[in-house]
Amino acid sequence: MIILGIMSGTSLDGLDLAICSFEEKTGIWAYHILHTETVPYDENWIRKLDSAPYLSGLDLQLLDLEYGKFISEQANAAVVSSGIEIELIASHGHTVFHQPEGGYTLQIGNPQVIAAVTGVQTVGNFRQLDMLYGGQGAPLVPVGDDLLFGEYEYCLNLGGFANISYKHRAKRFARDICPANIVLNRYARDLDLPFDNEGKAGRSGNICQPLYDRLNTLPYFSMEGPGSLAREWLESEFLPLIGEFMLPVTDTLRTLSEHIAFQVSRQIKPHSKILVTGGGAYNIFLLERISHHSQSEISSSSVELIEFKEAMVFAFLGLLKIRGEINCYSSVTGAEKDSCCGVLYTP
Repeated sequence: MIILGIMSGTSLDGLDLAICSFEEKTGIWAYHILHTETVPYDENWIRKLDSAPYLSGLDLQLLDLEYGKFISEQANAAVVSSGIEIELIASHGHTVFHQPEGGYTLQIGNPQVIAAVTGVQTVGNFRQLDMLYGGQGAPLVPVGDDLLFGEYEYCLNLGGFANISYKHRAKRFARDICPANIVLNRYARDLDLPFDNEGKAGRSGNICQPLYDRLNTLPYFSMEGPGSLAREWLESEFLPLIGEFMLPVTDTLRTLSEHIAFQVSRQIKPHSKILVTGGGAYNIFLLERISHHSQSEISSSSVELIEFKEAMVFAFLGLLKIRGEINCYSSVTGAEKDSCCGVLYTP
């Protein structure tokens, strides 16, 4: 099948679209990325998505429909620009709420709207079933790591939040590690930069040891086993701590970079082979600090894989869904059992 995977990350940099095909031979999967594009969010969409958690129920419902139409338009445009006919859409949507401890999650970008407007069957709502089984509903990408990138000891994604997956005793494990681009980009904007290009601003700053120590002692970082992070935690526990220190922006970025590198290294055995993807893979300074702390080899990826791995993996998860196969591991999320997550919406 030819599948369009669609992903919107927490860092609000844009909507990623990847048209992919997959093939299986004797249990071994291979992927082919046929077409990719990112649709940057304009200021209007950044404002709408950023304010979504604070909307009334009615306004959030309207935004869900509006954003679904926006995704549909971008999907149709990708099909036209690529000249590739697709048979399935797998859309993650944009996360507004994610509270595993409360048993609820919400991704907007109504999949039924996408199916209706594009005329293509669509898989969405990937997280809810796992949470009903007592899981975190995240991360979901490790199934793709397991079946498509098994040659790496660790798959590290440096997106809005850093997350990692690895295999241990024939089981795949994973967890969200810490905030990454969602905070680095936030403070880079104080320098009138959309992001800290190659980590240059962070490199020029100094570590604030008291802030660094306090960030590392937040309770989440002492928890073991499955764990997922969301904006609510960021705003209630992480950002207020930074706000207590009136630091120059470059010092904040330097301290955050060291914090991210240290927390990532805690998840990695020394001298391992790591596949790094996500926008943070372009942050040369951050990669240097991760390599320093972890004493490990960071494998370079193609631009397509760095930028579109998550969208590609969601296309793969959509394929597994319609095949009725496991696409969510309980060893990763902490659920009571593996599951075949997602809901299929027909035009």
